Amino acid sequence: MERFSPRLLALQTPEHAVRELRRIAVDGCGIVEMVPKMRTLCIHLPQLECRQANILKQEMLSVGGDAAVARGTVACSIDRTDCILIGTVKQLGRLCLKLKAQPFGLPVLAGELDQLLAQSSTVPVGWKTSRRTLSLRRPLIMGILNLTPDSFSDGGRCSDHDVAFEKALQMEADGADIIDIGGESTRPGADPVSADEELGRIIPIIERLAGTLKCAISVDTWKSAVAAGALSVGAEIINDISGFNFDPQMAELAASSGAGVVLMHTRGTPDNMQQDTRYDDLMTEISAGLRASIVCAREAGVCADCIAIDPGIGFGKDGAGNLELLRRMGELSGFGLPILSGPSRKSFIGKVLGRELPDDRLFGTAAVVAISVSHGASILRVHDVRAMRDVADMAHAVMNS
Repeated sequence: MERFSPRLLALQTPEHAVRELRRIAVDGCGIVEMVPKMRTLCIHLPQLECRQANILKQEMLSVGGDAAVARGTVACSIDRTDCILIGTVKQLGRLCLKLKAQPFGLPVLAGELDQLLAQSSTVPVGWKTSRRTLSLRRPLIMGILNLTPDSFSDGGRCSDHDVAFEKALQMEADGADIIDIGGESTRPGADPVSADEELGRIIPIIERLAGTLKCAISVDTWKSAVAAGALSVGAEIINDISGFNFDPQMAELAASSGAGVVLMHTRGTPDNMQQDTRYDDLMTEISAGLRASIVCAREAGVCADCIAIDPGIGFGKDGAGNLELLRRMGELSGFGLPILSGPSRKSFIGKVLGRELPDDRLFGTAAVVAISVSHGASILRVHDVRAMRDVADMAHAVMNS
C-alpha cells in the first residue's frame, strides 16, 4: 500500500514560506499568490503523481483552501511533484472527507491526514517506562552521566564510580527526572567500544544508583546486549542514537521489557556521521527516518506510549542544519509523541557564540533549551541540570500561561 507521509510545516515568516515554495519549484507568480495564504496550517506531501496533486489542488480550492505544486503539474509535463496543502483544520478535515471517494490511492492519504491532524492537536501527557509513567505536564530534565574517557564535554570526569555516584545524586537533587548513563562516546569521530567494555563501565554504577535514586535511569546505548544488561539491574529507558537501526535485536528487547525508548535520527555512525551533512530537504529526511524507526518499534510490539523521538541535534547535521532543525522542531508534533531535544554544550552553539570550550556554552544552551520547549520539546537532555530545570520550567510557564 502506498504511503504518503504527510508532515506539518512550521513557517514563522513569509521568507520561510517562500523558501519552501521554491524548494518544490512553484512558479514565481504562484509564490506571490500563495505566501499570504500560508499563515494557516501547511502540510507537506512528498513526490505525488501529477494526477494525485491535481485532484488535491481542485479539492482544496473547493473547500476554501489551496495547494501549492510544482510548475508543470497541471499539464502533467513533469513526472512527480511535492505538494503543500494550505488551509485551516476545518478545511483540511473537509478535504479528507472528499478524498475518501477519489481514486489513485487518495483514500489512503485521507486516513493519513486524519491521523496527522489528530496527533498534532493532542499533546502527550505521559511517557511510559518499564517501571512507571513519567508525567509530561511539565518538561522532563534528563541529566547526562557519561562514564567514558572521551566524551566531547565531560570525558573522564565521571569515570571514577564514586564521583559518578555523587554526580547522579546531585543531578537528582538539582531537579533531574531521569539520569541518562552512557558507556560509549557518541561524539563526532568517536571510535566504537565493545559491548563488554561498555557493560563494564555502566553496570556497577546502575546497580548502585538503582537502589538509591527516586528518578528514572536511562541507558544511552545502541547495543541490545548492553541495554539488556542495564535493564536487568535497574534501568527503565533505552536511549538509542540509531533509532533501532544499528542492532536488529533492540526493538524486540524494548518490546519484551516494556522499557521506555528514545528513537533518534542520525545519518551514519559516530565515526563518520559528520563527513556528509548535506540534505536536499532536512526536515523531510528527518521525519522519514523517525517514521521508519517508529514503524520498526511498533511492528516489534513496542507500546506507542513508551516511545519518544529525538531529531538528533548534532548528529549528521552541520551548524546551519541544527539551527534549521531547532526553528522547525514543532513540525515533529505531527507524530503525537514526546519530543526530546539534546543541544547541551554542542559545537554549533560554540560556533555561533565564539565559545570554543564546551563549559563556556551554558547561556547558549539555555537559549536553545527555551526555544526547544517553546517548539514542543518535553524532554531536555542536558549537562547543567539545575540551570536547565529553571530554564525549561520558565519557558513552559510562558508558553502555557
